[in-house]
Amino acid sequence: MKIRIATVILLLCMISVKSQSYVGFLTDNYSGVHGVISNPANIVDSRFKTDINLIGASAFAGNDYFGVNFNDIFDDDYEIEDEARRFPEDKNNLIGNVDVLGPSFMFNINEKNSIAVFTRARAFYNVNDINSETIEGLIDNLDDNVSFDINQGDAYASANAWAEVGLSYGRVFLNKEQHFLKGGITLKYLQGLGTAYASGTDLSVDFDADAIIAGNGTVETTGEVAYGYSENLEEDLDEIEVVSGATGFGVDLGFIYEWRPDYKDHTITDSKGNPYTFKDINKYKLKFGLSLTDLGSISYEGTEERYNFNNTLSQNDFEDIDLDELERFYTPLAPRDTEKAVLPTALHANVDWNINKKFYLNLNSDFSLTSKNEVNRSRIANMVSLTPRFESKWFSFYMPISMMQHSGFQWGAGLRAGPLYVGSGSVLSLLTSKESKAADVYVGLKVPVYQNRPKDKDGDGVLDKVDECPETKGPEENFGCPWPDTDGDTILDKDDQCPEEAGEVDNNGCPWPDTDGDGLLDKDDNCPQVAGPSENQGCPWPDTDGDGVLDKDDNCPDIAGTVANNGCPEVTEEVQKTLNEYAKTILFDSGKSSIKAESNQVLTDIVNILNEYPTAKFKVEGHTDSAGSNRLNQRLSDSRANAVKNYLVENGIDQFRLSAIGYGEDRPIATNKTRKGRANNRRVEINLVKE
Repeated sequence: MKIRIATVILLLCMISVKSQSYVGFLTDNYSGVHGVISNPANIVDSRFKTDINLIGASAFAGNDYFGVNFNDIFDDDYEIEDEARRFPEDKNNLIGNVDVLGPSFMFNINEKNSIAVFTRARAFYNVNDINSETIEGLIDNLDDNVSFDINQGDAYASANAWAEVGLSYGRVFLNKEQHFLKGGITLKYLQGLGTAYASGTDLSVDFDADAIIAGNGTVETTGEVAYGYSENLEEDLDEIEVVSGATGFGVDLGFIYEWRPDYKDHTITDSKGNPYTFKDINKYKLKFGLSLTDLGSISYEGTEERYNFNNTLSQNDFEDIDLDELERFYTPLAPRDTEKAVLPTALHANVDWNINKKFYLNLNSDFSLTSKNEVNRSRIANMVSLTPRFESKWFSFYMPISMMQHSGFQWGAGLRAGPLYVGSGSVLSLLTSKESKAADVYVGLKVPVYQNRPKDKDGDGVLDKVDECPETKGPEENFGCPWPDTDGDTILDKDDQCPEEAGEVDNNGCPWPDTDGDGLLDKDDNCPQVAGPSENQGCPWPDTDGDGVLDKDDNCPDIAGTVANNGCPEVTEEVQKTLNEYAKTILFDSGKSSIKAESNQVLTDIVNILNEYPTAKFKVEGHTDSAGSNRLNQRLSDSRANAVKNYLVENGIDQFRLSAIGYGEDRPIATNKTRKGRANNRRVEINLVKE
């Protein structure tokens, strides 16, 4: 296994790759099983019922020493070491990664639980803290026979390849209105495919080209060198075999929080109050993810070789050093066990903003948690990327813009179209920049099985998931079932206050009651709490004056009377006598019908008596003595009777209750032969008219 150091370093510069995989694609909510790569929590509440990856590969190239014009590298005469721009630093770092995702699948068990199983093959290498003078000296000056003196100091290099089988589990922890939290864990079984590493301490190289003229050109080296590798790398690299016993375990952990301010638009509830959230759409406005990946290592059996690098060699010997013959030139030190290969542990933070329906903006950061100054450590390059994207079920397009540690600005594009995904995190920067330090591409095929929109078989607007009558149309408020009419009274149970008993529309589906049992329904009964006849709208007849005669039969409902007189007070003989005694005292002007003023009080008393008998009718009779002619007396008695009647009417007595008549001298009550008798005969009487 003869290796020229200068050639190795140049090769690493040309093919070194940055460590992130599937840049841009992993921001897609439809990345499916690929989501476990960045955060195992991605698989729960997924847009897939299941997602099956057939094969996918991601490869990246980039470095911080050479910057090339992508269009020039296809020129047959292009020499990278001569034409590429160099970016020398005291510590140039080279890292690389190849990631192949083999047959894998994820599956949503239910709304809260998901699993994924995946197979994956990965390769990393890291060359850290190489002084640019070391690179330039070994590449340029040895060939040009130019003297140089390099103080390299410490340097580290490693290469690791392994296969892994992973089992991921994701679960929803919180789903309460606008707050949603889920988490996931991945356990990985690791099978080592090979490891190789080297480190140097206080290294320096002094090449004396002037001595070539004298025929003894020399290279003086100082410091300490150590290296180790797995047993399967001892022979021909074209026939690498799996390392027996080189196994390990790895762990990934992740959490995702989603802010869902419009949760009501994405949630429906069944009749038992259980919520159902649509599975086929994204529901967040903002999503925050945090994950820790690749915690673990792989142990290899073997021995680490160590050498004191203090010696002076000829130029030819230095250029042709064989690792198997290092002990010919350098003093061996006490060997140690091979260092275990530590995975590229990293912390990932992610924010995804749903701008408007299908348009998103993603901010992602990847930070390495493994030190570049330790032996046999795989590590990623720190990266921050901003990715706008258009996302839908069958198609997504994204354009990641990234700042990559060592490789600088990167601008890429990618798409997903059904089962195909393809993209690059640097394709656009490669085409526009003359100093590109990175290039990458990924491609793959999968079998996506998407979550479907819940069905509505009966077309009533209520999804079958919460429709209790999915085959029959019904309103949403009755959970998709038609409202029943249990009692058949044409009033739906939802509006029927007596759903088990047929009733009337006007009484909200209940039969009208007869509370007082008088045979008249309450709706027609003006007195529903008291029995009464139908003729009085269900109310008992009143007896307002309490005389035992009901108002309906009482001609005087407000004045107590007698039953015999239809509820009105009866004019007794005593009353009649009183009236006539009053009437006899009414005084008239002599020979006239005008009433004297001194009779007003008597007349007022008569009015009061008549008002006590409002239905009684009276006849006012006028009488005279026999003095004068009969004709004259008749006319005078009429006039005086009508004068009294008119007075009574004018003072409130109904005229229809009164009649007036004059009898002249025809009805004497005493003899006209004496003065006293004639005085008694000149009178007015008020007599009850009996019907």
